[in-house]
Amino acid sequence: MERVLEQKFTIEYQYNIFFTKGLFTVGNNLLKDFLAKNSNPGFKQKILFVIDAGFMDKHPGLTEQIFIYFMEMEDFFLASEPLVIPGGEICKNDTSCLDAIIQAVDQYGIDRHSYVIGIGGGAILDLVGYAAAISHRGIKHIRIPTTVLSQNDSGVGVKNSVNYKGKKNFLGTFTPAKAVFNDYEFLQTLDERSWVAGVSEAIKVALIKDLSFYEWIEKNASKIKERNSEEMEDLIYRCADKHLEHIRNGDPFELGSSRPLDFGHWSAHKLEQMTDFQVLHGEAVAIGIAMDVLYSYLIGNITEEEATRVVSLIRNLGLPIYHPILDSEEARFILLSGLLDFQEHLGGKLTVVLLEKMGKGKDYHQLDYDLIIQAMDFLKNFSQNQNPFYEAS
Repeated sequence: MERVLEQKFTIEYQYNIFFTKGLFTVGNNLLKDFLAKNSNPGFKQKILFVIDAGFMDKHPGLTEQIFIYFMEMEDFFLASEPLVIPGGEICKNDTSCLDAIIQAVDQYGIDRHSYVIGIGGGAILDLVGYAAAISHRGIKHIRIPTTVLSQNDSGVGVKNSVNYKGKKNFLGTFTPAKAVFNDYEFLQTLDERSWVAGVSEAIKVALIKDLSFYEWIEKNASKIKERNSEEMEDLIYRCADKHLEHIRNGDPFELGSSRPLDFGHWSAHKLEQMTDFQVLHGEAVAIGIAMDVLYSYLIGNITEEEATRVVSLIRNLGLPIYHPILDSEEARFILLSGLLDFQEHLGGKLTVVLLEKMGKGKDYHQLDYDLIIQAMDFLKNFSQNQNPFYEAS
């Protein structure tokens, strides 16, 4: 005799993305008010900060600023000095970085009434979120992104991860932060590469979801590249809003095989690995977008003029559209294997988003390798200031 016990329940997630300037300055009570509103009466709640070492180098007074900020809080106190960890993809590749956070959680008694707060770029936030999610089966965490890419994309979502077995984001969780605090002032110390790298994610989401946003990026490209803060702040806000809209209305935990927000990413993830992460994620995404835009043109979905506009925009912003490592046939074969990695990550059949038209993405389940190679050749020529469409003209 077969018997079944049915169990069903729903968990509601809610978190806010706060936009501000001078988060830890005297008079800015945004973080204090959030913590006070979410305090547990009767508990002295601990705060453990984990900070990107590269960011800390550019903000040497941050530790003292944080200490002063928390001095007057009654229900919260700093568990220790901030834990400073190397930023960039190295922290997701090096298991000692994960171990360091878990060791701090254990040493300082960080429990489920406590908070782990990550400050840094997308890689650090991925790592901190993953460490928090697996410690004590889930410690609350807060994200404070410090790069364009993490403020407009990776830092506002629900995913956390580390790299493992040579594969990007092989270990991870879907665990939203309790809140995200975007401090625009933190962007001012970014180098030129990091300033523009995050713009690629805005181009991505605009191309597949919002043509008017894409046209706005085109119109304001020179101001964005010249580090005009007002335009960059608008770009980050609009891009973050589009990502959150998809999470709300799409497939936030990626139970299906379609990942529209990974437009341009199947090749980007592989290219990062091939270059030993010397290419920034946003730069790799720029190349991946250019490749998929060219492919969308080659299958007749968009016009030559439209494809040229997109590739020119990427290049005019100072982002790459091609990498010399792809000159060899062996490297191109390795890049194409990224399609298999992309499929394996989700399971099911291969699903890659391409452009059905400008401003709208469409799922495809099969790609023609010869057309991908042709797209690479076009981009190589374009990167050398040649007309990539000479064969099609």
